[in-house]
Amino acid sequence: MKNYFFLLIFLTCFSIARAQDITASELLDKSIEFHDPDHYWGEFQGTLSITMTYPDGRERLSDIIIDLPKQYFKLTSQNEGNTFEQSIDKGECVLMLNRDTNISDEDVKKYRLTCERTQVMKNYYQYLYGLPMKLKDKGTNLDNTVLTKTFKGKEYLVLRVTYDESVGDDIWYFYFDPDTFAMEVYQFYHDDSKNDGEYILLSGIENISTIKMPKVRTWYYNKDDKLLGTDTLHK
Repeated sequence: MKNYFFLLIFLTCFSIARAQDITASELLDKSIEFHDPDHYWGEFQGTLSITMTYPDGRERLSDIIIDLPKQYFKLTSQNEGNTFEQSIDKGECVLMLNRDTNISDEDVKKYRLTCERTQVMKNYYQYLYGLPMKLKDKGTNLDNTVLTKTFKGKEYLVLRVTYDESVGDDIWYFYFDPDTFAMEVYQFYHDDSKNDGEYILLSGIENISTIKMPKVRTWYYNKDDKLLGTDTLHK
């Protein structure tokens, strides 16, 4: 029992020392080096095919075209027997329902087919699939201290991130493998004292060009670990 106690103290001290040996900026750089070794994200041009699976078994298929140099984004999704196309080309928005740009007010409301919603989806996909590289963006604030946390039985090096008011007001935590620096979990709170928000478990790797993107993202509520859904990335 005594030996176990001393081992626990040693491992705890070792973990703390390891976190203190690396700065937040260094940890982020090491993770980017793992996920985007050729620094390709800033010039990314590609298509992401994603299957969203809901807890009740329903699926939604989406193809996302991201062309950062040309400032082009297009989301094509299949749901409820319909095809939805939403694109932004250098700020110009085009919406289509079943290949038709003439969309009734009823369908606009039912399917939330608006340019404002398209901009939200553009930001959403470019942010999540551009991580951890997007943590270099202007308005992103890294806490100076690297945290050590155990999550789901595994120990991680953790970055706490906040954003300028013009960018967002959620508090995010990013969990990195302490050996490879791969990003394996992220978590956000609207108010961390209320344990609201969600956490996302990342598993597998899909090589998109030379970027190592997490293949599977599984979403849960922080408060009760309730499953929200799973996103699976395909080439």
